[in-house]
Amino acid sequence: MEMKVTDGSNGKGGGAMATGLPFPPQYGSELLVIRSGKGVWLEDAAGNKYLDFAGGIAVNALGYGRSDLARVVSRQMRKLPHISNVFTTEPALELARTMLAYQPGRFASVFFGNSGTEANEAALKYARMFAFRTRGAGHHKLLCLSSAFHGRTMGSLSVTPTPKYQDPYAPLVPGVVVTPFNDTAALQKALTDEFAGVIVEVVQGEGGLAVMTEEFARALNEACARTGAILIADEVQTGLGRTGTFYGSDGVGLKPDLITLAKPLGGGLPLSAVLIPEKINAVIHASDHGTTFGGGPVTTAVAKKVWDTVCAPDFIQHVKEMGEVLGAGLQEVKAAFPGKVGELRGKGMLRGFEYTAGEVKGLLDGLRAHGMLALRSGTNVIRIAPPLVMTRKEIQAGITIIKEALK
Repeated sequence: MEMKVTDGSNGKGGGAMATGLPFPPQYGSELLVIRSGKGVWLEDAAGNKYLDFAGGIAVNALGYGRSDLARVVSRQMRKLPHISNVFTTEPALELARTMLAYQPGRFASVFFGNSGTEANEAALKYARMFAFRTRGAGHHKLLCLSSAFHGRTMGSLSVTPTPKYQDPYAPLVPGVVVTPFNDTAALQKALTDEFAGVIVEVVQGEGGLAVMTEEFARALNEACARTGAILIADEVQTGLGRTGTFYGSDGVGLKPDLITLAKPLGGGLPLSAVLIPEKINAVIHASDHGTTFGGGPVTTAVAKKVWDTVCAPDFIQHVKEMGEVLGAGLQEVKAAFPGKVGELRGKGMLRGFEYTAGEVKGLLDGLRAHGMLALRSGTNVIRIAPPLVMTRKEIQAGITIIKEALK
């Protein structure tokens, strides 16, 4: 299949700049060239502007063109770009201490990586390592939930139970059991002391935007405490305020042992983290895990600025309020187009809706033609994950675009 890169020069994303893209054909048949961004708006190579309802897949929480982040990156690049984790740097130390201080006493250490899948891979390894060193062999199983997505490396892919992702790479890591999302009875039946860990998402970002219930969160807390399984909250998309609380798990009462973070953490640069409690930190040995690039001085310097910005007193309140505005706007869309819009999904500023009138790609193309970029989740859900700095006026403009596209 020949791929095409487009600059949007016909105003609808259809003008070809070149064919024979120098990338593997895993991203689709066409890629739009984005040139720049300012605030919550993006511009393609032909000068067309798009309201960003995708956020770089929930990465660009603070929007685009920020001089404060640019200054941090530039200053650190001139001082020291990389040193590896054989040593450490002041930005890494400062960020780690700041992250641990957010909820004092809850976590004892931070492992820095490069991506969400790497953070989840590390968390799964920590869970198995902890089970082996505290309970011995025979407690290695991992439990995940239906429609979950935890990444594309072999370990995290093994707990991403979707055939189209898994089948070409089988056999995967053994010992994984899948139970239905939000099914308390199935969880209680499946989870035994053979399990090292359970990995979950509060909102299933790639799996259709299903939201964990508080009842299921309580059941997870109780089942993991009963069996000794390590509870891992994959907060790659929901961390740092996306759902209206700083950690998405806090919003439903989930009490994870490990929290994984990534997408917004590095301000657009590749950085991930695993927050580790004392009971696991105490049994980690030298060389149990590592990374060459994770936690570099540039990424951790900019992440400290992102963290401080999100932790500002009014920031999460703004996200909560704008999440309510977005939710109300989608209710309007559902009421106006009952034959095209099904169930509303998600929480906070990670929301979406079922599209019931055809292929999701058709609506995504329509949104793009009207000046908006959005995402897919699952098979038939339009996913909205805009920058968290988006204003009421900008959200309302986006709702108008959605209505126009649905017409």
